[in-house]
Amino acid sequence: MLQAGADWRRIDFLSDLHLSPETPATLAALESHLQETTAEAVILLGDIFEVWVGDDGRFEGFEAQVLGLLRAASQRLQLFFMAGNRDFLLGPAMLTDAGMQGLADPTVLIAFGERWLLSHGDALCLSDQAYQAFRKQVRNPAWQAQFLAQPLAARRAIARQMRDGSKAQQAEISEYADLDTAACIAWLQASGCKTLIHGHTHRPAVHELGPPGLRRQVLSDWDLEAEVPRAELLRLRQAGLRRIQLA
Repeated sequence: MLQAGADWRRIDFLSDLHLSPETPATLAALESHLQETTAEAVILLGDIFEVWVGDDGRFEGFEAQVLGLLRAASQRLQLFFMAGNRDFLLGPAMLTDAGMQGLADPTVLIAFGERWLLSHGDALCLSDQAYQAFRKQVRNPAWQAQFLAQPLAARRAIARQMRDGSKAQQAEISEYADLDTAACIAWLQASGCKTLIHGHTHRPAVHELGPPGLRRQVLSDWDLEAEVPRAELLRLRQAGLRRIQLA
């Protein structure tokens, strides 16, 4: 559970930036937003990085560059991070050095007199049974300890192979799994929330879930390298949620 600060007037939600050395424009857009946003808090809901193979890589190259801009942003606003399916190995060392607070998935945010349920979203894509089996495997502490015990270079090579395999699989899929509606409703009812805010699917939209007042708000991915650039966030204020286009 996350209680909004008494001085918070605006909260920004971002997800699915998939930052890597190949996305300098997207990284520049994030840096610009963190420098210029009027929000008191920015909540990053997963897949901020295309891949994260361990905190011991945070002082080298691209990772060090991102660490620097996050640390600078944390001096002027509150930064929160929830792991996605790409950056679930981001750990306490990176969080501390970047000035971010880690969030469990899901987390209930209490802000402006309401409860808001936050998630990356992948845990609710129940129809993709192969992915759910993979997710269970890589979220196992024993698997993670074994993976992180390998040299950094080896982990990066494994991550490249896994990413290439994932792209090949995606190329063969005509329609990607979406969140399970019944599971979304169950999560909302169990948490006492009316709105689920999540990313993961790259399908920005508002979905009414059936029971009156229950909905999910889906975040956009960011891709400033694309032919048609994408960069959108959700901003929460006393008046409610608003989508803001940055691209």
